Amino acid sequence: MPSFDITSKVDLQTLDNAINTVKKEIANRFDFKDSPVEIELNKKDFIVRLEVESEMKMKQLIDVLISRAMKQGIDGNAFNFEKDAYPSGKMIKKEIPVTNGLKQEEAKKIVKLIKDSGLKVQPAIMDDIIRVTGKKIDDLQAVIAMLNGSDLKVPLQFVNMKS
Repeated sequence: MPSFDITSKVDLQTLDNAINTVKKEIANRFDFKDSPVEIELNKKDFIVRLEVESEMKMKQLIDVLISRAMKQGIDGNAFNFEKDAYPSGKMIKKEIPVTNGLKQEEAKKIVKLIKDSGLKVQPAIMDDIIRVTGKKIDDLQAVIAMLNGSDLKVPLQFVNMKS
């Protein structure tokens, strides 16, 4: 029976490359000259820590981060910007968690979307992935197209397609 998996993971090496590219660009930009900027990736917890001296520079740094990550193939929705930046002495700090795996409530939302679509497939939540099985590959491809067209705030990857 054909099946595939839906996941939401960011490759650590790609993320690390994007962070290093951001560091290089910021080091060469004129508007960041002589200002302390710290960009750090916690590889264990998938958290990007930013530290700059003003709110305006924080916004510019976030713009550079998103654009460089997207050029590396990382979806902009992989970064969670819900937490506000906080002042720490003369600096402003921000921690940005990176999505790594589907959360339970997101998985339930995706399964509900698939079931409501009326396609003859069976979605099943398996830890942080969703396995979708069906009798026809066309149905599975219709699920992928439907999920790509839906407005989910989660970057999805479709992997492990078996026929």
